[in-house]
Amino acid sequence: MAMKTFLNLPVKDLNRSVEFFTALGFTFDQNFTDENATCMVINDDSYAMLLVEPFFKSFITKDLADSTKVTEFITALTADSREEVDQLVAKAREAGSPRIGEVVEEGPMYSRSFEDPDGHTWEIFHMPLD
Repeated sequence: MAMKTFLNLPVKDLNRSVEFFTALGFTFDQNFTDENATCMVINDDSYAMLLVEPFFKSFITKDLADSTKVTEFITALTADSREEVDQLVAKAREAGSPRIGEVVEEGPMYSRSFEDPDGHTWEIFHMPLD
């Protein structure tokens, strides 16, 4: 069964998040965008729904984690090369990422990470699959 992935992330300031991820080269599906949310296109099968916190809270019954203080999960995305990993992380730094992780090399895997303006951790990695 082919499935699409939709991450749902709470954000404090939707416009700031859109500006940050636009600077990294992501686009947004305007069909799923309003004052409460936007749909960031990662690829043809993966999307990140950025939801303002009050709207996000309407879907949950537990407390919302403060991602600037705790890490609940890491969103990991592949890159086609080590250079692409470094380029995307450089764009995150230029766009104002509050934290950039060190290079991690484990065997053939090469990765870096950054935080978005809301403290969510994103890992970009390259791993040859041949």
